[in-house]
Amino acid sequence: MLASIKWVEGDTFIGRSASGHNVVFDAGSDSAAPSPMEMVLMSAGCCSSVDVVSILQKARQDISDVEVKLTAERAESAPRVFTKINLHFVVKGRNVSEKHLERAVSLSAEKYCSVALMLEKAVEITHSHEVVEIDEK
Repeated sequence: MLASIKWVEGDTFIGRSASGHNVVFDAGSDSAAPSPMEMVLMSAGCCSSVDVVSILQKARQDISDVEVKLTAERAESAPRVFTKINLHFVVKGRNVSEKHLERAVSLSAEKYCSVALMLEKAVEITHSHEVVEIDEK
């Protein structure tokens, strides 16, 4: 895998992936874009969400929305690494099985999400979840 980062101005940078996609980063206080640490946090959430959605769809669960709410704690002094991350999955759908959701989250955490599996070597990562039943219409 290859990527590059190009300085734009101030604390703003543009990352470019080998697949040709650009992402803006901002490490400064003016916050023109997510910081590198925010990107890491969102990457863990996205990686795990991809797994959870795929596993639930393969289990034929009638899902209409999946959101992961991420919370993180960081070290007080430099380097301000993450010390704790929680991924809380909120899954909306019709008759979504709590058991299937729990299994999907566990499989992502223990086997599939490469971002979280890499981070957990240095960060305490926890997972939680809830099912929100939507009205049948």
